[in-house]
Amino acid sequence: MGVNAPSESVAEPMHAAIQRRTVVLLCLVQVLGGVSMGGALALGAILGEELSGTESLAGLPATVLTLGAAAAGLPLAALASARGRRPALTTGLLVAATGALIVAFGVDQGRFLLMLAGMIALGSGTAVSLQARFAATDLAAPETRGRDLSLVVWMTMVGAVVGPALVPLGATVAGWVGMADMAGPFLLGAVGCLCAAAVLLVGLRPDPLIEANRGTPKSTSRPSLADGFSAIVQSPSARAALAAVVSAHALMVGVMALTPVHTHHGGASVTLVGLSISAHIAGMYALSPVMGVLADRAGRVPVILGGQAVLVVSCVLGFVFVDSQAGLVAALVVLGIGWSASTVAASTLLTDAVDVTRRAAAQGVSDTSMSLAGAGAGALAGVVVGAFGYATLVLGAGTIAVVTAVYVVVDGARGRRQAAMA
Repeated sequence: MGVNAPSESVAEPMHAAIQRRTVVLLCLVQVLGGVSMGGALALGAILGEELSGTESLAGLPATVLTLGAAAAGLPLAALASARGRRPALTTGLLVAATGALIVAFGVDQGRFLLMLAGMIALGSGTAVSLQARFAATDLAAPETRGRDLSLVVWMTMVGAVVGPALVPLGATVAGWVGMADMAGPFLLGAVGCLCAAAVLLVGLRPDPLIEANRGTPKSTSRPSLADGFSAIVQSPSARAALAAVVSAHALMVGVMALTPVHTHHGGASVTLVGLSISAHIAGMYALSPVMGVLADRAGRVPVILGGQAVLVVSCVLGFVFVDSQAGLVAALVVLGIGWSASTVAASTLLTDAVDVTRRAAAQGVSDTSMSLAGAGAGALAGVVVGAFGYATLVLGAGTIAVVTAVYVVVDGARGRRQAAMA
């Protein structure tokens, strides 16, 4: 596990050219997809409260969106394993576009359940975003795999920032077609998803996953998702990577979801709450390329452990400055940085650790686990804070990061022993 990557030959010159083009296309898709999802993230809670008529259901659209991403992760991975990245990513975006239109119609008609149904389908766009980062590694040379993955992750920040800013434009578009103002951002989202799908359908040729598998021995059967899960279980490195991805995401979502509520109850203005989330998102994505380069040069495991350490620091800040608005904003920024380091390095390690013929399936298991962990953590965090307080939440989150780091180290030693005995 201390080795940066398994013994693979550097990508062939032809593959290197395809890889550069693939990364550029995926970055463009991330921007379009991020802009498309921005409306859902910005308006989800507001729509939940207005359409349901109760504040207690304000968070349900975001939860349903996350569950939709989890539900789409495995089918899209299966499609990628069977037919390549282009059909899988394009299908996911078409489903997301359909979901955005359903949400828009539900909002316009004031139908809460229809809006939620659309959110489930729209969650497919999140699943596409997660799979896109792995698509950037299909033809990447081992020594630049982390960098290429992190560049695609980095582009998510553009969409996350621009998407909410397009809400006023969406309202204008909705007025043109005679729909409710808040339906507009989802109309724009549908257009964005369709544009991203068109970019992939036309531009992602040759398919990077098919090219990566071209030199492998032919098999009479396609790798199944069970094969992907088996590949993770059999590899200490893959197990450690999955644990790091899942725990970092669960920890981040749980703390992020409840910190704005805690600060608002402490007297913070809505403006400050919004700025704190913006700062957190910047922490998550702004340094992604740095984390990718570090994972390539220093090794995947050291960066994972560094990320877990940063997550612990964030939780300590949240515990110490539990009543300080400025301190909690700083804690959120540090939380985002720790998530970035852990997620980028662990995703790269997972790709390293699994045979190319089973990678897409294993990556689908990782994406679905990540989404489910986020949904569960967001719900559980509210229960913890309600029963024991915010300080207990961050203390528990920090403990999870410590346990994860220990597990990564232990599985690393186990993996080295297995390699020595082989």
